[in-house]
Amino acid sequence: MKLFISLLLALAVAMPAHAAPGAHGPNGEHLDGPAAATASGSVPRVETFTELFELVGQLSGGELSVMIDRYETNEPVLGGTLEVEYKNLKARARFHADVGDYAIDDEKFLKALSVPGKHALLFTFTVGGESDLLEGTLDVPVAAAHEHGHEQDRRWWWLGALPVIAIPAALMVRARRRGTKEVQA
Repeated sequence: MKLFISLLLALAVAMPAHAAPGAHGPNGEHLDGPAAATASGSVPRVETFTELFELVGQLSGGELSVMIDRYETNEPVLGGTLEVEYKNLKARARFHADVGDYAIDDEKFLKALSVPGKHALLFTFTVGGESDLLEGTLDVPVAAAHEHGHEQDRRWWWLGALPVIAIPAALMVRARRRGTKEVQA
């Protein structure tokens, strides 16, 4: 039995950890995106500013996440309305009050942005009585576009490993039980 528990613990340690969709870390980073893309620096980003606002966005974890600050003070601008246009597509962002970012998760919009290359984006931002247009270019490297399409494949690899560990463990438990029955008899 101890061996079976040890094998299960080994499997749990070997399984990659994945955050729930939309999960955020302490610095506002999205935890549900592929770690390899973040580590290699291939996360598609857009940065732009005007006299009023500064905008930084990244495409990862199944969304385009955008942070907006006041240009002069670097103070986060919260609770506004953000719309993004790319070619003939438009998407409206949802504001995450817990982190202070604006997230676009429209599948059709994200699919168009995931193609490698440079994508000219037009952001329309409104907060209080102020509104501004910000233009920026999202640069999607080939590596990031390739990783974006295979997130689901990597997420479930451990299901294939489960029988490889569970079957030998069950056979070992069965053999041990037979061995204890023979000793008792």
